Amino acid sequence: MSPFSRSRLALLTVSAGLVLAGCGGGAAADEGHDDHGAVAQVEGPEDRYAGIDLPDPYQRPSFTLTGPGGQPYDFAAETRGMPTLLFFGFTNCPDICPTTMADVAVALRGVDPALAEQVQVVFVTTDPAFDTPEVLAEYLGRFDADLPTRFTGLTGDQAAIDQAQLAAGVPQAEDNGRLHSSLLLLYGTDDLADVAFDAGNTSRDIAEDLALVTQA
Repeated sequence: MSPFSRSRLALLTVSAGLVLAGCGGGAAADEGHDDHGAVAQVEGPEDRYAGIDLPDPYQRPSFTLTGPGGQPYDFAAETRGMPTLLFFGFTNCPDICPTTMADVAVALRGVDPALAEQVQVVFVTTDPAFDTPEVLAEYLGRFDADLPTRFTGLTGDQAAIDQAQLAAGVPQAEDNGRLHSSLLLLYGTDDLADVAFDAGNTSRDIAEDLALVTQA
């Protein structure tokens, strides 16, 4: 059971930072992660979004990893100015990761096709030892085959993966990547993330907030 099965109210009233989700296992709280840099807070008093309001908007992070075909992928440059969903996980995850990707796919099928074409979905592995570009492409193809814009899978060496998580403001994964943040971050056309989603959110929440951030 994911730690994000706790009530959404508890998430919105606790500002200690993100919680790591053990895919297929128990929960482990992130104790501030002082040595990992600032992590996103999950307290949003205005509650503007269907997802989780982030009180301090997060800038679109800058990091370069290995993308499709083994080519370098500069996240900031490739996604700048476009609505972007960013998630850290791994392909052998039995629950949180496939559920999140499925929810994203359902959300994109439900929004205006013109919006769906703009949305970039980036999945960064937390298990780079196993998740090669080929493995990531096969995995993500299970979800995006009928969508106008394909999902992008990123990998790299462990140091680069750790730096990407630090840049994005999520706690670094533990237990060989199997204990990782379960937040799905949404960056708007202004390159800020004002909202994120967890296991308590639905595909409808994602669709509603995608439409909202593109109007900002």
